[in-house]
Amino acid sequence: MGSSEAILQVFCGVAPLKQFLKSDLTFSPGSLTKCKKGSGSSVVRLFRCSSIFKNGHIHRQFPRTPRIPYESFKNGRFDHSCCKCKNAESVSGFTAEDGNGTWFVDNAKQFNTIHDMVNPPNLLDSEDVQRLKKEKEVSMSDSKVHDKMQKTSLDMIEDEAWDLLRESIVTYCGSPIGTIAAKDPTSSSVLNYDQVFIRDFIPSGIAFLLKGEYDIVRSFILHTLQLQSWEKTMDCHSPGQGLMPASFKVRTVPLEGDDTATEEVLDPDFGEAAIGRVAPVDSGLWWIILLRAYGKSSGDMSLQERIDVQTGIKMILKLCLADGFDMFPTLLVADGPCMIDRRMGIHGHPLEIQALFYSALMCAREMLAPEDGTADLVRALNNRLVALSFHIREYYWIDMGKLNEIYRYKTEEYSYDAVNKFNIYPDQISPWLVEWMPNKGGYLIGNLQPAHMDFRFFSLGNFWSVVSSLVTADQSHAILDLIEAKWADLVADMPFKICYPALEGQEWQIITGSDPKNTPWSYHNGGSWPTLLWQLTVACIKMDRPEIAARAVEVAERRLAQDKWPEYYDTKRGRFIGKQSRLFQTWTIAGYLVSKLLLADPTKAKILMTDEDSQLVNAFSCMITSNPRKKRGPKPSEKTYIV
Repeated sequence: MGSSEAILQVFCGVAPLKQFLKSDLTFSPGSLTKCKKGSGSSVVRLFRCSSIFKNGHIHRQFPRTPRIPYESFKNGRFDHSCCKCKNAESVSGFTAEDGNGTWFVDNAKQFNTIHDMVNPPNLLDSEDVQRLKKEKEVSMSDSKVHDKMQKTSLDMIEDEAWDLLRESIVTYCGSPIGTIAAKDPTSSSVLNYDQVFIRDFIPSGIAFLLKGEYDIVRSFILHTLQLQSWEKTMDCHSPGQGLMPASFKVRTVPLEGDDTATEEVLDPDFGEAAIGRVAPVDSGLWWIILLRAYGKSSGDMSLQERIDVQTGIKMILKLCLADGFDMFPTLLVADGPCMIDRRMGIHGHPLEIQALFYSALMCAREMLAPEDGTADLVRALNNRLVALSFHIREYYWIDMGKLNEIYRYKTEEYSYDAVNKFNIYPDQISPWLVEWMPNKGGYLIGNLQPAHMDFRFFSLGNFWSVVSSLVTADQSHAILDLIEAKWADLVADMPFKICYPALEGQEWQIITGSDPKNTPWSYHNGGSWPTLLWQLTVACIKMDRPEIAARAVEVAERRLAQDKWPEYYDTKRGRFIGKQSRLFQTWTIAGYLVSKLLLADPTKAKILMTDEDSQLVNAFSCMITSNPRKKRGPKPSEKTYIV
């Protein structure tokens, strides 16, 4: 009987993963010269000898990130994350063993108990048993060697990523100030990829915060604050007080009065030198988000309490909350004000800006110092948060039920009780969406304007809506459900599609202006951007579904280092490196590292998340329970006012 039980057993177990850490060294300061403020310019110019960190100069070691223990994820989403074997008593294909040997018993060959009692089966002789045991030991040894080699390979990828991130660091005034966009030795055309972009530095800054390297983030925050727009003009027109630059560069200029000496200055770009001359809207929003993350991670609240930092926050808020002709609570912007900085039909109220806008408002409200001068600003901020969350959740959300509702819309409705408030024509529903929308899941559309709904799926806007609690918990899970259901379209061979689907044919010609860089399934037009991994990771961790992000990271790891860390990938499945993609793109490198760090310790993702405020929930509930179709009429008073 003991032999029969041994035959019906199969080995099951998961080997523990080892953790490796490197020593953490500190930056060595650069040679001190002097700092100076320029005259005759409204932009603060601080002069300082600066250089990019190289192996020969500052060489900082970062701890290696431990490999993610996939088996710890909940729900056992991966086949290799938990044992699928059944107990010896449950006869199903094959069963587990106690470690003495591995035996596979087919269902068709299971022993008949009564028959075996009369005619017992011929057991294997001792030589066969010994031979099979040796084969099993060799197999287990090979498996351990393979796992060890795979772990070593992943550790080498992370080490390479940290080395490349260190090499991209730019110093200013004796300390690191940021990271350049890309350091591609294969490209002779630098353009502005040698500059420090605010949006590009965010994943780099988060990576440094997660490693406890706070100085570079603090320096970046303060120096970009000094570059904030006050009177700087662009083609004789002011970009608006409070605007943060898209990027800046450390330039070497001759020292006044001394031809033999030089000094360096921070030269900001507000869009006047950018391709298309697009002013950035997202820079100030990302700056506020990073400022809060710095305080949460370092515990240093003195930075956000500084008068100049508080002034910078207020200037950004006043610029975004300024009155205008727009009737919606969303932020009205031109085409190309964010990560998609080219003509792609996102003008109006693009989702990405609304998600960052909401997140920045939540972060700013948390950091604003309570004082008499901010009372009106905080009141306006709270009102905007309620209206914005209601607007996005109600009118940007799409799932199968909402799609069917739009399909049956009546048009040309007038009055306050109209159902089709934005006069959307049902014929706008494209055939691709009818086939693509899964029964389970949903997402926020890319844009909403009168008589126009942009049904494309924009990744960053949906990710950050989850992170910032702009959407409800149910909607957040539905977004992740859709990602899982449409994995072959949104991830495929390289995560993650910046938008889906791509504009093609005449639609591409009209909307993009026949942009040769934004051809179908390339760059911003349906290209795959590995830097989006870190936003996906934060969203998945927030909803307690990290296995989705881990799966995407595993896909990316197969190619990123081998392909030399490209900026983006082309084709519908992301199989080719982008035709004009820069290699060694910094935010590709940093995005991968942030994902690995957060998956290794998900609790650290809290520095980026914002929870839904109870006051907002109550206000939102009141808006839902009240009759939205009730006619607006004059209040019972002696006078009526037109508002």
